[in-house]
Amino acid sequence: MTRNRTTLFYALALLGFILLPQLITVKYYLHLSVLALVWVIAAQGQNLIQGYTGYVSIVQAGFMGIGAYSTALMGLHFDMPVWLSIALAPVITAFFALLTGYPSLRVKGHYFAIVTLAFNMVIFIVLMNFHQLTQGEAGITGIPKPGSKDGLFNFRDRETYYYLVLVIATLMTGLAALIVRSRIGQTLVAIRQNEDLVGAIGIAAWKYKLFAFVTSAMFGGLAGAIYAHYQSFINPEIFGVAQSLDAILAVIIGGSGTIAGPVIGAFFVVLLPEYLRFADSFRLILYGLILVLATIFMPRGIVGVTGDLLARLGKRGK
Repeated sequence: MTRNRTTLFYALALLGFILLPQLITVKYYLHLSVLALVWVIAAQGQNLIQGYTGYVSIVQAGFMGIGAYSTALMGLHFDMPVWLSIALAPVITAFFALLTGYPSLRVKGHYFAIVTLAFNMVIFIVLMNFHQLTQGEAGITGIPKPGSKDGLFNFRDRETYYYLVLVIATLMTGLAALIVRSRIGQTLVAIRQNEDLVGAIGIAAWKYKLFAFVTSAMFGGLAGAIYAHYQSFINPEIFGVAQSLDAILAVIIGGSGTIAGPVIGAFFVVLLPEYLRFADSFRLILYGLILVLATIFMPRGIVGVTGDLLARLGKRGK
Protein backbone atom coordinates (compact mmCIF):
# COMPACT_ATOMS: atom_id res chain seq x y z
CA MET A 1 0.00 0.00 0.00
CA THR A 2 1.49 3.34 -1.09
CA ARG A 3 1.84 6.27 1.27
CA ASN A 4 -1.06 8.18 -0.37
CA ARG A 5 -3.33 5.14 -0.11
CA THR A 6 -2.32 4.61 3.49
CA THR A 7 -3.14 8.23 4.34
CA LEU A 8 -6.49 7.91 2.54
CA PHE A 9 -7.24 4.69 4.44
CA TYR A 10 -6.58 6.28 7.84
CA ALA A 11 -8.60 9.37 6.90
CA LEU A 12 -11.59 7.27 5.86
CA ALA A 13 -11.27 5.12 9.00
CA LEU A 14 -11.26 8.24 11.20
CA LEU A 15 -14.28 9.60 9.33
CA GLY A 16 -16.05 6.30 9.96
CA PHE A 17 -15.32 6.54 13.68
CA ILE A 18 -16.61 10.13 13.75
CA LEU A 19 -19.87 9.13 12.08
CA LEU A 20 -20.30 5.91 14.07
CA PRO A 21 -22.51 7.33 16.89
CA GLN A 22 -24.93 8.65 14.28
CA LEU A 23 -25.20 5.23 12.66
CA ILE A 24 -25.71 3.24 15.86
CA THR A 25 -29.35 2.77 16.80
CA VAL A 26 -28.79 0.59 19.89
CA LYS A 27 -27.10 2.62 22.63
CA TYR A 28 -25.48 -0.49 24.11
CA TYR A 29 -23.32 -0.76 20.99
CA LEU A 30 -22.15 2.80 21.59
CA HIS A 31 -21.10 1.68 25.07
CA LEU A 32 -19.14 -1.20 23.54
CA SER A 33 -17.53 1.21 21.10
CA VAL A 34 -16.31 3.37 23.99
CA LEU A 35 -14.81 0.29 25.67
CA ALA A 36 -13.19 -0.76 22.39
CA LEU A 37 -11.55 2.67 22.00
CA VAL A 38 -10.21 2.38 25.55
CA TRP A 39 -8.70 -0.95 24.54
CA VAL A 40 -7.24 0.66 21.40
CA ILE A 41 -5.09 2.83 23.69
CA ALA A 42 -4.01 -0.14 25.81
CA ALA A 43 -3.36 -2.31 22.74
CA GLN A 44 -1.23 0.37 21.07
CA GLY A 45 0.95 0.36 24.17
CA GLN A 46 1.05 -3.44 24.17
CA ASN A 47 2.10 -3.34 20.52
CA LEU A 48 5.16 -1.22 21.28
CA ILE A 49 6.68 -3.85 23.57
CA GLN A 50 5.20 -6.93 21.90
CA GLY A 51 4.86 -6.14 18.21
CA TYR A 52 7.90 -3.95 17.67
CA THR A 53 10.34 -4.97 20.42
CA GLY A 54 9.42 -8.67 20.41
CA TYR A 55 8.81 -9.06 24.16
CA VAL A 56 5.43 -10.47 25.21
CA SER A 57 4.33 -8.63 28.34
CA ILE A 58 1.46 -10.07 30.42
CA VAL A 59 0.98 -7.09 32.72
CA GLN A 60 -0.86 -4.50 30.60
CA ALA A 61 -4.15 -4.92 32.49
CA GLY A 62 -2.22 -4.53 35.74
CA PHE A 63 -0.88 -1.19 34.52
CA MET A 64 -4.41 -0.23 33.52
CA GLY A 65 -5.41 -1.00 37.11
CA ILE A 66 -2.67 1.24 38.50
CA GLY A 67 -3.84 4.08 36.26
CA ALA A 68 -7.50 3.53 37.12
CA TYR A 69 -6.99 3.39 40.89
CA SER A 70 -4.54 6.30 40.82
CA THR A 71 -6.96 8.68 39.13
CA ALA A 72 -9.88 7.47 41.27
CA LEU A 73 -8.04 7.91 44.56
CA MET A 74 -6.60 11.30 43.60
CA GLY A 75 -10.06 12.54 42.69
CA LEU A 76 -11.97 11.12 45.65
CA HIS A 77 -9.44 11.46 48.48
CA PHE A 78 -7.46 14.55 47.42
CA ASP A 79 -10.25 16.37 45.55
CA MET A 80 -7.98 16.72 42.53
CA PRO A 81 -9.49 18.00 39.27
CA VAL A 82 -10.44 15.16 36.93
CA TRP A 83 -8.28 16.32 34.03
CA LEU A 84 -5.22 16.61 36.27
CA SER A 85 -5.76 13.16 37.81
CA ILE A 86 -6.11 11.65 34.32
CA ALA A 87 -2.88 13.35 33.24
CA LEU A 88 -0.99 12.14 36.32
CA ALA A 89 -2.22 8.53 36.10
CA PRO A 90 0.21 7.54 33.27
CA VAL A 91 3.08 9.23 35.15
CA ILE A 92 2.35 7.19 38.29
CA THR A 93 2.06 4.06 36.16
CA ALA A 94 5.42 4.84 34.54
CA PHE A 95 7.04 5.01 37.98
CA PHE A 96 5.89 1.48 38.82
CA ALA A 97 6.90 0.31 35.34
CA LEU A 98 10.41 1.63 35.95
CA LEU A 99 10.61 -0.28 39.23
CA THR A 100 9.50 -3.53 37.61
CA GLY A 101 10.92 -3.03 34.13
CA TYR A 102 14.64 -3.26 34.79
CA PRO A 103 14.57 -6.62 36.63
CA SER A 104 12.00 -7.99 34.17
CA LEU A 105 14.05 -7.09 31.10
CA ARG A 106 17.11 -8.92 32.42
CA VAL A 107 15.47 -12.09 31.11
CA LYS A 108 14.21 -12.89 27.62
CA GLY A 109 11.59 -14.88 25.81
CA HIS A 110 9.19 -16.99 27.86
CA TYR A 111 10.96 -16.03 31.08
CA PHE A 112 10.09 -12.35 30.51
CA ALA A 113 6.45 -13.30 29.92
CA ILE A 114 6.40 -15.32 33.15
CA VAL A 115 7.95 -12.48 35.17
CA THR A 116 5.43 -9.94 33.86
CA LEU A 117 2.63 -12.42 34.53
CA ALA A 118 3.82 -12.59 38.14
CA PHE A 119 3.79 -8.78 38.37
CA ASN A 120 0.21 -8.69 37.11
CA MET A 121 -0.76 -11.20 39.77
CA VAL A 122 0.97 -9.12 42.46
CA ILE A 123 -0.89 -5.99 41.34
CA PHE A 124 -4.19 -7.91 41.37
CA ILE A 125 -3.54 -9.30 44.87
CA VAL A 126 -2.66 -5.84 46.23
CA LEU A 127 -5.78 -4.29 44.71
CA MET A 128 -7.90 -7.13 46.09
CA ASN A 129 -6.50 -7.14 49.63
CA PHE A 130 -5.53 -3.53 50.40
CA HIS A 131 -9.04 -2.75 51.64
CA GLN A 132 -8.15 0.50 53.39
CA LEU A 133 -7.17 2.06 50.06
CA THR A 134 -8.84 0.08 47.26
CA GLN A 135 -11.99 -1.21 49.03
CA GLY A 136 -10.99 -4.71 47.92
CA GLU A 137 -13.43 -6.77 45.88
CA ALA A 138 -16.24 -4.23 46.48
CA GLY A 139 -14.32 -1.69 44.42
CA ILE A 140 -14.52 2.09 44.28
CA THR A 141 -17.72 3.87 43.27
CA GLY A 142 -18.65 7.48 42.55
CA ILE A 143 -15.63 8.24 40.35
CA PRO A 144 -16.48 11.61 38.76
CA LYS A 145 -16.68 12.16 35.02
CA PRO A 146 -14.77 15.06 33.46
CA GLY A 147 -16.64 18.29 32.75
CA SER A 148 -19.89 19.45 34.27
CA LYS A 149 -23.53 19.57 33.36
CA ASP A 150 -23.34 23.31 32.80
CA GLY A 151 -20.08 23.22 30.85
CA LEU A 152 -19.53 23.33 27.10
CA PHE A 153 -19.16 19.54 26.95
CA ASN A 154 -21.23 17.22 29.10
CA PHE A 155 -19.10 14.10 29.39
CA ARG A 156 -21.84 12.45 31.41
CA ASP A 157 -23.48 11.93 28.04
CA ARG A 158 -22.27 8.65 26.49
CA GLU A 159 -21.99 10.04 22.97
CA THR A 160 -19.87 13.00 24.09
CA TYR A 161 -17.62 10.68 26.10
CA TYR A 162 -17.25 8.54 22.97
CA TYR A 163 -15.80 11.51 21.10
CA LEU A 164 -13.49 12.30 24.03
CA VAL A 165 -12.09 8.77 23.98
CA LEU A 166 -11.89 8.86 20.17
CA VAL A 167 -9.75 12.01 20.30
CA ILE A 168 -7.44 10.49 22.93
CA ALA A 169 -7.20 7.14 21.09
CA THR A 170 -6.39 8.97 17.84
CA LEU A 171 -3.68 11.05 19.51
CA MET A 172 -2.13 7.99 21.17
CA THR A 173 -2.23 6.06 17.90
CA GLY A 174 -0.48 9.00 16.24
CA LEU A 175 2.10 9.06 19.03
CA ALA A 176 2.72 5.33 18.58
CA ALA A 177 3.22 5.90 14.84
CA LEU A 178 5.73 8.70 15.51
CA ILE A 179 7.69 6.49 17.90
CA VAL A 180 7.74 3.59 15.44
CA ARG A 181 8.93 5.75 12.55
CA SER A 182 11.65 7.42 14.62
CA ARG A 183 15.18 6.19 15.21
CA ILE A 184 13.97 4.70 18.50
CA GLY A 185 11.34 2.67 16.66
CA GLN A 186 13.91 1.40 14.17
CA THR A 187 16.10 0.28 17.05
CA LEU A 188 13.16 -1.52 18.68
CA VAL A 189 12.53 -3.43 15.45
CA ALA A 190 16.23 -4.29 15.25
CA ILE A 191 16.07 -5.66 18.80
CA ARG A 192 13.12 -7.82 17.81
CA GLN A 193 15.00 -9.18 14.80
CA ASN A 194 18.42 -9.74 16.39
CA GLU A 195 19.07 -8.38 19.87
CA ASP A 196 22.57 -9.88 20.08
CA LEU A 197 23.63 -8.03 16.92
CA VAL A 198 22.25 -4.76 18.30
CA GLY A 199 24.38 -5.22 21.41
CA ALA A 200 27.41 -6.18 19.33
CA ILE A 201 27.43 -2.86 17.47
CA GLY A 202 27.49 -0.92 20.74
CA ILE A 203 23.83 -0.04 21.26
CA ALA A 204 22.55 -0.36 24.83
CA ALA A 205 19.54 -2.51 23.99
CA TRP A 206 18.28 -2.53 27.59
CA LYS A 207 17.65 1.23 27.47
CA TYR A 208 15.43 0.91 24.42
CA LYS A 209 13.63 -2.10 25.87
CA LEU A 210 13.02 -0.20 29.09
CA PHE A 211 11.73 2.77 27.08
CA ALA A 212 9.29 0.51 25.22
CA PHE A 213 8.15 -1.16 28.45
CA VAL A 214 7.59 2.11 30.33
CA THR A 215 5.87 3.77 27.36
CA SER A 216 3.65 0.73 26.97
CA ALA A 217 2.75 0.99 30.66
CA MET A 218 1.89 4.69 30.28
CA PHE A 219 -0.52 3.84 27.46
CA GLY A 220 -2.08 1.24 29.76
CA GLY A 221 -2.28 3.65 32.70
CA LEU A 222 -4.00 6.26 30.54
CA ALA A 223 -6.48 3.68 29.24
CA GLY A 224 -7.26 2.60 32.80
CA ALA A 225 -7.83 6.20 33.92
CA ILE A 226 -10.22 6.89 31.04
CA TYR A 227 -12.05 3.65 31.77
CA ALA A 228 -12.44 4.52 35.46
CA HIS A 229 -14.01 7.90 34.77
CA TYR A 230 -16.27 6.43 32.10
CA GLN A 231 -17.64 3.62 34.25
CA SER A 232 -17.53 5.61 37.53
CA PHE A 233 -16.74 2.25 39.17
CA ILE A 234 -13.71 -0.02 39.27
CA ASN A 235 -12.80 -3.23 41.07
CA PRO A 236 -9.81 -5.59 40.76
CA GLU A 237 -11.66 -8.19 38.67
CA ILE A 238 -11.31 -6.14 35.48
CA PHE A 239 -7.53 -5.79 35.80
CA GLY A 240 -6.53 -9.44 36.06
CA VAL A 241 -4.38 -11.71 33.91
CA ALA A 242 -7.30 -12.55 31.61
CA GLN A 243 -7.56 -8.91 30.58
CA SER A 244 -3.79 -8.76 29.92
CA LEU A 245 -4.23 -11.75 27.63
CA ASP A 246 -6.97 -9.81 25.81
CA ALA A 247 -4.45 -7.03 25.12
CA ILE A 248 -2.00 -9.59 23.73
CA LEU A 249 -4.70 -11.15 21.56
CA ALA A 250 -5.80 -7.75 20.28
CA VAL A 251 -2.27 -7.19 18.96
CA ILE A 252 -1.93 -10.69 17.49
CA ILE A 253 -5.35 -10.82 15.82
CA GLY A 254 -5.23 -7.26 14.48
CA GLY A 255 -1.67 -7.47 13.25
CA SER A 256 1.45 -7.46 15.40
CA GLY A 257 3.94 -4.76 14.51
CA THR A 258 1.44 -2.57 12.65
CA ILE A 259 -0.34 0.64 13.62
CA ALA A 260 -3.78 -0.36 12.35
CA GLY A 261 -3.59 -3.84 13.90
CA PRO A 262 -4.25 -2.89 17.55
CA VAL A 263 -7.25 -0.77 16.47
CA ILE A 264 -8.86 -3.68 14.64
CA GLY A 265 -7.86 -6.18 17.31
CA ALA A 266 -9.27 -4.05 20.15
CA PHE A 267 -12.71 -3.93 18.54
CA PHE A 268 -12.45 -7.65 17.82
CA VAL A 269 -11.79 -8.70 21.43
CA VAL A 270 -14.52 -6.38 22.76
CA LEU A 271 -17.26 -7.14 20.23
CA LEU A 272 -16.73 -10.85 19.54
CA PRO A 273 -17.70 -12.09 23.06
CA GLU A 274 -20.88 -10.01 22.82
CA TYR A 275 -21.88 -11.54 19.48
CA LEU A 276 -21.30 -15.01 20.93
CA ARG A 277 -23.77 -14.51 23.79
CA PHE A 278 -26.32 -16.62 21.89
CA ALA A 279 -24.15 -19.66 22.66
CA ASP A 280 -24.79 -19.23 26.41
CA SER A 281 -22.55 -21.66 28.29
CA PHE A 282 -20.56 -22.52 25.16
CA ARG A 283 -19.70 -18.87 24.51
CA LEU A 284 -16.24 -18.96 26.09
CA ILE A 285 -15.41 -22.22 24.31
CA LEU A 286 -16.36 -20.75 20.93
CA TYR A 287 -14.49 -17.56 21.74
CA GLY A 288 -11.34 -19.49 22.60
CA LEU A 289 -11.66 -21.68 19.51
CA ILE A 290 -12.01 -18.67 17.20
CA LEU A 291 -8.99 -17.00 18.77
CA VAL A 292 -6.86 -20.15 18.47
CA LEU A 293 -7.83 -20.67 14.82
CA ALA A 294 -7.21 -16.99 14.02
CA THR A 295 -3.77 -17.16 15.64
CA ILE A 296 -2.82 -20.34 13.73
CA PHE A 297 -4.17 -19.45 10.29
CA MET A 298 -3.59 -15.68 10.44
CA PRO A 299 -0.14 -15.32 12.05
CA ARG A 300 0.21 -11.82 10.58
CA GLY A 301 -3.24 -10.83 11.78
CA ILE A 302 -6.14 -9.26 9.95
CA VAL A 303 -3.94 -6.44 8.64
CA GLY A 304 -1.46 -8.92 7.17
CA VAL A 305 -4.16 -11.03 5.49
CA THR A 306 -5.84 -7.93 4.08
CA GLY A 307 -2.52 -6.62 2.76
CA ASP A 308 -1.77 -9.94 1.02
CA LEU A 309 -5.25 -10.00 -0.51
CA LEU A 310 -4.93 -6.45 -1.84
CA ALA A 311 -1.49 -7.26 -3.28
CA ARG A 312 -2.90 -10.27 -5.14
CA LEU A 313 -5.80 -8.24 -6.48
CA GLY A 314 -3.35 -5.59 -7.62
CA LYS A 315 -1.27 -8.15 -9.53
CA ARG A 316 -4.38 -9.55 -11.21
CA GLY A 317 -5.43 -6.05 -12.21
CA LYS A 318 -2.14 -5.58 -14.04
